[in-house]
Amino acid sequence: MKDKILIDGKTILVTGSPGFIGANLVLRLLKEMTSGIIVSLDNMNDYYDPKLKEYRLGLIERAAKESAAEHIFVRGDIADKALVDSLFEKYDFSIVVNLAAQAGVRYSIDHPDVYIQSNLIGFYNILEACRHSYDGGKRGVEHLVYASSSSVYGGNKKVPFSTDDPVDHPVSLYAATKKSNELLAHSYSKLYNIPSTGLRFFTVYGPAGRPDMFYFSATNNLAAGKSIKIFNYGDMKRDFTYVDDIVEGVYRVMGGAPKKATGEDGLPISPYSIYNIGGGTPENLLDYVSTLQEELVRAGVLPKDYDFEGHRELVGMQPGDVPITYADSRALEEDYGFRPRIGIREGLRKFAEWYKQYNC
Repeated sequence: MKDKILIDGKTILVTGSPGFIGANLVLRLLKEMTSGIIVSLDNMNDYYDPKLKEYRLGLIERAAKESAAEHIFVRGDIADKALVDSLFEKYDFSIVVNLAAQAGVRYSIDHPDVYIQSNLIGFYNILEACRHSYDGGKRGVEHLVYASSSSVYGGNKKVPFSTDDPVDHPVSLYAATKKSNELLAHSYSKLYNIPSTGLRFFTVYGPAGRPDMFYFSATNNLAAGKSIKIFNYGDMKRDFTYVDDIVEGVYRVMGGAPKKATGEDGLPISPYSIYNIGGGTPENLLDYVSTLQEELVRAGVLPKDYDFEGHRELVGMQPGDVPITYADSRALEEDYGFRPRIGIREGLRKFAEWYKQYNC
């Protein structure tokens, strides 16, 4: 059972905006809300070219001028406890969506410190601030929604991946931090009755996405005349999920929090949920690459006579990678009436058209 939460008119914190998913979520909120305040928090780090975040922030600022809701951008880090606490004290957030995190499986191998700082310490600061939002009898946070990842499934051989599957064997530090987020959120939900929902995202892509993601980095290389590496010799499948589907899922989840209840011992029954958000149709990586290349030609990013085969290099598996991701999103559909629907042809076409325009 879910407690219905009215999003319109609320004061909402979205961390990790203007990151990829965060920016698109804020744009959706600015479109839907007729009143209220949206606070974006991001440290604008240089994990990838900050100009892309500046671009997304520009989209948000333009949308905010036409929105009845107010948008406030705060440049800062969720690992800064004093900053997080001060924002919660100032704005009395009703809904918190924590999307801020250090992303990337391979980057975590060489840069572990930033994952501990952002994904563990930063998330702890968010949980503590949610906990103290009820101090003094205040209503406090009605719903904490946070990003987990399909990476928590590790080398799970049972498909599709279900949230009922054990996820105790992560194959990367990134995955371990995301599993830790779920455990921390569960304990805080149980101890302090904080309604929280974790969302396991499956390979999100789309316009103005993260340049370190395969489809984007491959496009950059192909446009520069370089070859692209296709790992595990192409024998990989991914449940690619278009960003608009992710945002639709997050938006619906925000409006339905796990219901609070009291157990026979008089203590809270943890108001806690986990959902997959994935397309449910894993695509062969070679098919995905072919579709991407076709759409790049169609959009004019690549010439019509582009030598595809001459720019592909089949290589072995990378450390931390897994051969397949495959989401079972039936619970999301049952509880919120939604499952992702945008296929890779439509999604990659939108990306290719954006890429052409962005790089003109």
